[in-house]
Amino acid sequence: MAEALANYLPQPIAYLMVGLLQCGLLLLVPFIGAMFFVWVERKVSARIQDRLGPTRCGGKYGWLQLLADGLKLITKEDLRPKDADAVLFRLAPYVSFCASFAALLALPFANGWVAQDLDVGVFFILAVLGLEVFGVILAGYASASKWSLFGAMREAAQVVSYEVPLGMCVVVPVLITGQMDLVKIGNMQQGLFTNWLVFHDPFTFITFWVYFTCATASVNRAPFDLAEAESELVAGFHTEYSGFRWLAFYMAEYGSMFAVSGLAAILFFGGWNGPLPIVHMLGLTPENGPVLAWIGNLLGLFNFVFKCVAGVTFMIWVRWTLPRLRIDQVMQVCLKYCTPIAAVMFLGATLWTFLLPGGVGLRSMPYAYRYVHATAAEPAEAKAPQGGVADASRADRRLVALTQSAAEGK
Repeated sequence: MAEALANYLPQPIAYLMVGLLQCGLLLLVPFIGAMFFVWVERKVSARIQDRLGPTRCGGKYGWLQLLADGLKLITKEDLRPKDADAVLFRLAPYVSFCASFAALLALPFANGWVAQDLDVGVFFILAVLGLEVFGVILAGYASASKWSLFGAMREAAQVVSYEVPLGMCVVVPVLITGQMDLVKIGNMQQGLFTNWLVFHDPFTFITFWVYFTCATASVNRAPFDLAEAESELVAGFHTEYSGFRWLAFYMAEYGSMFAVSGLAAILFFGGWNGPLPIVHMLGLTPENGPVLAWIGNLLGLFNFVFKCVAGVTFMIWVRWTLPRLRIDQVMQVCLKYCTPIAAVMFLGATLWTFLLPGGVGLRSMPYAYRYVHATAAEPAEAKAPQGGVADASRADRRLVALTQSAAEGK
């Protein structure tokens, strides 16, 4: 888009306008997502506890409740403890929100619909989401409250511990696909739902559930929300926050839930690809023109958002179904169960990829090779009459050569 606008506007202005447009669209995710998921959480929790939930605002389903909540938080008095560190106290909510928001920059919502297409998108998202803990520690330290500091330390210990098995789970799809580019990983799972990585082998199926457990803990959701001391009626690191600053923490939490659910959708559930290849069956691909490709990406966007909403809703269901764990039980689940299981799944997926590179279908062609051969080699052959893969990256060319030799039994 920036290149198209550059034909009519100065290039810096064109890139600035496109950047602002992308930031505006991405800001809709935490803003609208927080309001929508708060309403969903109220309705789901009410249904689980056999209550009515919000009904007074917005008619039958209480859909205006989310606007009432937002208006109340924005107009609420902004309080700050007398002994608090004024600068750090004000800075902490925005550090957490920016970490959650920045993760959305590398998260593709459809084929090519990503604010910043990174070759190391998986690594970037995990690294940025890990920065959210700095806002938590700042909030606990700057509040000048023992409850806030106690909750911040507990959450910091929990989040840092669960990042180890979480990273090991994410490495498994990266190992199978040979890519850290989320757009390429999503495109590798085109076709029927059997091509989704969660069905690649038994180890990836178990890996997804370990990933979901660790992701739930990393975003501080129940049954791992030990930062809150419910029996003492304090809310952990954000006990002293009110109004819009508390809302920033809330949007960061729901933004992180959306980000980890989106990462799970791409790494395990085909990303923007539906269970059936309807987009390709209807010819909504770039080969048939930009308009049809845009419609195909729009369908992919609906698929991706549906999977993300399903992931967040599942987290909400878990919160209101399972009992809260003690801090020793939280750490035991991480160190005694999640980390060893993730290590075994990584080893099993490595052996499976070596012995059965095509997945459960026993296809002889490795998973990554099929995608590279179909998307990189063919256009390169058209541009390079000598039959090489001139336009493929160096890593892709090396992957093609290695996997082709393996397929030929050399």
